[in-house]
Amino acid sequence: MSANTENLYEVLSPWAEADPVAYRGISPRVGDPDGKAIGLLCNSKRVAPPTLKAVESRLKKQYPKASISWFYNTVPNETMDQQPRKGEFEEWLKGVDVIIAAYGD
Repeated sequence: MSANTENLYEVLSPWAEADPVAYRGISPRVGDPDGKAIGLLCNSKRVAPPTLKAVESRLKKQYPKASISWFYNTVPNETMDQQPRKGEFEEWLKGVDVIIAAYGD
């Protein structure tokens, strides 16, 4: 058998040559939430408010020294940086230690 040299293919690697980006974990835990400012982020879907109301009720019972504030995202399916209330959202963020979000589809 003779080798067929008419059909040659170049094999390319699927790996790109790029500067590696170090992996970053999630934000560190806040520890004991009692005494912390807890933010409840609620989107405008119909199940989100009752879900967060139940969460708020349990938080108040379990962590009575924690303060709880709400922020309502009134424009569904858009990130806050694309909304007119972006500044208000950024101010709210400055006043909370931890956020619990609910997206109620």
